[in-house]
Amino acid sequence: DVQLQAFGGGSVQSGGYLRLSCAASGFSFSSYDMKWFRQAPGKEREFVGEIAWNGKLTYYDDSVLDRFTISRDNAKNTLYLQMNSLKPEDTAVYYCTGKHRLGVAGGPDYWGQGTQVTVSS
Repeated sequence: DVQLQAFGGGSVQSGGYLRLSCAASGFSFSSYDMKWFRQAPGKEREFVGEIAWNGKLTYYDDSVLDRFTISRDNAKNTLYLQMNSLKPEDTAVYYCTGKHRLGVAGGPDYWGQGTQVTVSS
C-alpha cells in the first residue's frame, strides 16, 4: 500500500522553528516530485513548496521563501520541510504529496496524512 505520513508538527512560539518529515512507502519515492501543502482552519489548501525527484530543483511560495527549506533523502524515502522564523500565519495542517516525474499534468498522485503546526504570537 502507498503511504505518505507527515510528522514532526507541534506548537511553537513566533520566531521558532520546526522540521517536518514525510515518510514514503509503497512506491518508488526517488522517481517522484514532491510537494508540501498546508491548510489553515477555514481556509483553502495552499501550496507551500516543491522539490524535484532528484533534489536538484526547489520552488517555494512567496509566503515562505527564505524561511522554509525543502529537502529529501531518497535513500531513506523521506521528504523534509525545515521551517524557520515561524509566524502565526504559518499555523496549519501540513501535507506532503507525490507525483511521478513523468506524469501528465494535473494534481498529485498521492496525498499524505497531515501534521498540525501551531505558531503562537
